[in-house]
Parts: sequence; C-alpha cells; structure tokens
Amino acid sequence: MIPIAYGVSDTCRLLGIGRTTFYRLAKEGTIKTRKLGARTVVLAKDLEMMLSSLPPGPGGAQ
Repeated sequence: MIPIAYGVSDTCRLLGIGRTTFYRLAKEGTIKTRKLGARTVVLAKDLEMMLSSLPPGPGGAQ
C-alpha cells in the first residue's frame, strides 16, 4: 500500500535532509505541512508537487 502522507522522519529520509532543514523548508513554505493531532505530516501529493517544481539539475531535462 502506498502511503498518502509521511511523518517528519520519513520525509527527511526520503529527501535525504535533516530535521533542521525540513523545518526551515516548512517555515519558508517550500514543504507544505499539515497537522494530524500533534503530528506534523506531509501529503505524498504535496511532496511530489514540491519536487516537480524544483529546477532541473546539471544535465537535467529542460
């Protein structure tokens, strides 16, 4: 089953970033977060949209 949302730790692991960077990106609005009770989560579709909006890297598709 494909998750529809990821917790902070899972999102950090998937992106290869630390918690400090995660919270900085969330504060900037780059990563859209939601609250589920006391838990902070990122919807899988929001994570995919965020990654799709990043500029291509060197040698990447235009």
